[in-house]
Amino acid sequence: MDLIYMCFGVFFAIGGFSIFSIFGWRIFNWVWLRPRKLEKILRKQGFKGNPYKIFFGDIRELVKMLAEAKSKPIGLADDILPRVVPGDVHTVGKHGKNSFVWLGPRPLVYVMDPDSIKEVLNKSNQFLKVKGGNPLTKLLATGLVFYEGEKWAKHRKIINPAFHVDRLKNMLPAMYLSCNDIMNEWEKMVSADGQCEVDVYHYLENLTSDVISRTSFGSSYEEGRKIFQLQREQSALIIKASQSIYIPGMSLLPTKRNKRMKEIAKEVKVIVRSIIDKRLREIEGGGTNQGDLLGQETTSNTLVWAMILLGQHQDWQKRAREEVLQTFGNNKPDLDGLNRLKVVNMILLEALRLYPPVAAVGRSINEETKLGDATLPKGVILQIPVLLLHHDIQLWGDDAKQFNPGRFSEGVVKVTKGKASYLPFGWGPRICIGQNFAMLEAKMAMAMILQRFSFVLSPAYTHAPHTIITLQPQHGAHLILQSVQS
Repeated sequence: MDLIYMCFGVFFAIGGFSIFSIFGWRIFNWVWLRPRKLEKILRKQGFKGNPYKIFFGDIRELVKMLAEAKSKPIGLADDILPRVVPGDVHTVGKHGKNSFVWLGPRPLVYVMDPDSIKEVLNKSNQFLKVKGGNPLTKLLATGLVFYEGEKWAKHRKIINPAFHVDRLKNMLPAMYLSCNDIMNEWEKMVSADGQCEVDVYHYLENLTSDVISRTSFGSSYEEGRKIFQLQREQSALIIKASQSIYIPGMSLLPTKRNKRMKEIAKEVKVIVRSIIDKRLREIEGGGTNQGDLLGQETTSNTLVWAMILLGQHQDWQKRAREEVLQTFGNNKPDLDGLNRLKVVNMILLEALRLYPPVAAVGRSINEETKLGDATLPKGVILQIPVLLLHHDIQLWGDDAKQFNPGRFSEGVVKVTKGKASYLPFGWGPRICIGQNFAMLEAKMAMAMILQRFSFVLSPAYTHAPHTIITLQPQHGAHLILQSVQS
């Protein structure tokens, strides 16, 4: 019997040692062998970057640079890149456009050549949305933007009719109502002494979520607004979570942040389920589907940066107001008139160039893949640094960092020469399905603002662009509003 127990003991000891050895080998391969192999392959093909540092890579330095950049504002004439994307600026400045950084044990390769960018964004089945990392990031949202393959194609086909021009025309009344509510609030504030200081970002942020709530959620309007409030909080928490190396199992720890993120995800799920159930009951009772749409907001960012830019450049503000008044007078803007606003359209396009909603787009590959002259190994992350591209002098000329809506006088294709160098809504088959909705909403809001107000930057305005998922003014957008109506 003792011999039997001894045999079992040896067996379990050997088994335990084997499991430990396999686990240890995988960890060693993950944090050292595989990164060194990837680094060798990248350097052999001409990519440059810092030598790999075990486990952390460049993460600590990148987080430190970002924290320092965000700690102080910049001047209105200063380059925004070192503040918004200091890591990208440092890496590309030091190693050139064919460079990489280490996000822990994984290399991130910059893709800055327009032809390569077009290839990456056109081949959506080969270059995939970045997955992995902290699973808590999946708590933000699910939907079309996160799907791949057949599931993406199916949902895109279902949603696409909601953005047809006829459906967009039907959404104009909801857009007008939401804009008019804000305009009335501003008019009350201005009426006291003819002008007032307003942090317009707060209002515009609520405006765009209000529009989407009305057009998307119908009778569940208040629930829709609640979803957007929760998603904003979730975005801020996810940014914090993404600025550290994820170790498997960390998301299960009962930290205050983890618990709050899961609470938000659960609450959003309950609200959405309630809305769906209500819709099903309406349809079963003879109701109809009005082509509702669900989406994420970026319009508020476009509007706020456009107002900040027009607050600085009074000549363009005057030109835009003249165009709006010539088109509509003081009447309610209509679809045909909005589509004829050339100057306003140019201003919005330029605001999207200088301050794109998303500063960078990431992709991953699941197998060895050829891109241009390079052959990239499995496990590499690709990053298209949209903000860097939009400010690149080689692509946009010597005035690339300056506000010049006139560059879009003949359209986007003309100024970019058809290259993938202007990406506020992405590119290729996965280009943002809601871009027409976003531009129409922005034109409606801008037209109504210009009809009623002139504005300049307040002395209290602090220029501090930064990213929380989208590119936002860190300290708000304080403007001095004045009524233009007699």
